[in-house]
Amino acid sequence: MRADDPDDISSNAAIFSCPAHRGKLHALFRPALPMLRLSRKNLLIALLALSWLAGMALAYRWFETRYLRTFDERAAVFSGAELQLPTELSGPGAIRLVHFWDPACPCNVGNQQHLAELIEHYTPQGVQFHVVQKPGSQGRLPAELAALQPIDELPGSTNLPASPAVAIWDKQGQLAYFGPYSEGLVCNSSNSFIEPILEALAAGRRVDASNTLAVGCFCEWSAPTSN
Repeated sequence: MRADDPDDISSNAAIFSCPAHRGKLHALFRPALPMLRLSRKNLLIALLALSWLAGMALAYRWFETRYLRTFDERAAVFSGAELQLPTELSGPGAIRLVHFWDPACPCNVGNQQHLAELIEHYTPQGVQFHVVQKPGSQGRLPAELAALQPIDELPGSTNLPASPAVAIWDKQGQLAYFGPYSEGLVCNSSNSFIEPILEALAAGRRVDASNTLAVGCFCEWSAPTSN
């Protein structure tokens, strides 16, 4: 057969296979390779993201199990029947606020900014701010709470149910409030119990809220055992 004969199968095959031999047909399949590499990259990113989410979920679960009291199952009862100011601070005088602080408690994060705002706002009005640190604990107050005056020992404070907690004595030296700063995980001026009490006491009104029930973010408070 002649080379230009259309019925010559061998010559047509040679013409058809020549572009393939030069790589023209192979080029049709090459775009799939970058897509395959891109899919592997996306898969790796997805796996890393899932691992991070799983780690965060486990970390929150650990935090919740160790430090948080489930809102619908547990509550803290604060009773101020045994609380007394030390002799040097007792009796008539200024309004006195005492902050009960456990350095190791992560719940401090939820109220320390609010406490700093209270100090800034009410100190010029004559309110005195003090702090009682959990017995046996170690730690330093953050810089914004450096104005708190430490009390080495406050009678009745070893039996606190939880912290963070606050006690407020009025100008006559009577305990007006004992309990948490607010309900919930975070305390601010919108949900705080403290501003209304301080305003009432500053206006000369009597407040009696030394026994309270609350749910929120608390840490256990207990005195060290003696041998």
